[in-house]
Amino acid sequence: MKTARRLLALVLLCLLALQLSFALRIGAMAFVDPQSTSFQRSEAWRLLVERRQIPWSQQWVPYERISPHLKRAVIASEDAGFAEHSGVEWDAIEQAWEKNQRAEARAEKAQARAPNRPVSTKVVGGSTITQQLAKNLFLSGERTVPRKAQEFVLTLMLEALLSKQRILEIYLNNVEWGQGIFGAQAAARHYFRKDASRLGPEEAARLAVMLPAPKRFEKRPGSAYVSARTATIVARMGAVELP
Repeated sequence: MKTARRLLALVLLCLLALQLSFALRIGAMAFVDPQSTSFQRSEAWRLLVERRQIPWSQQWVPYERISPHLKRAVIASEDAGFAEHSGVEWDAIEQAWEKNQRAEARAEKAQARAPNRPVSTKVVGGSTITQQLAKNLFLSGERTVPRKAQEFVLTLMLEALLSKQRILEIYLNNVEWGQGIFGAQAAARHYFRKDASRLGPEEAARLAVMLPAPKRFEKRPGSAYVSARTATIVARMGAVELP
């Protein structure tokens, strides 16, 4: 029993040390731009293992050199309540969970009707921009309860230690916009041959549309879905409050 208590204390101490290391790294980001994210490193490793020579494009630009249209478009598309919430939108998570439950139920019925036919379900997320940044900066892409719990802790740390403006700045400079394309400047140069500061409303909205599945949308950037969704985001951008 004594050994078990010591082991538990050691595990708790390790967890505390891990959270402290995360907090120190996030605190430093208030002054130092992160050089890479966990997601970027995993992508670089994947390309290396697959022996694929994909051009890697990323260039950090400060907040004021990113078009306000892009900031509004990304918030309108990804996280409309970004300026107000404390990092987690519980209502959005509940709605996403309910949608996923209904999708799983439909998939089970379809599988029962046709056992030999593969059935796939689309998982709907309810993550805020801060949660997405927490995951990209520090975590893997696996879907487990411990990883999600760690994401929540990191999200609260980001909100406590960094301003909303800094969170958005780091997010826009590191988010993926295609195979080997990271950050607003790289995306603006790749898709529109201009700097991120010069993006117009429709160009910004098109980039925002790509964020949920950039590798898929970069193959068909002018698809009917992208065009329709772009128009929707442009219409919403005027109501977005920037941090």
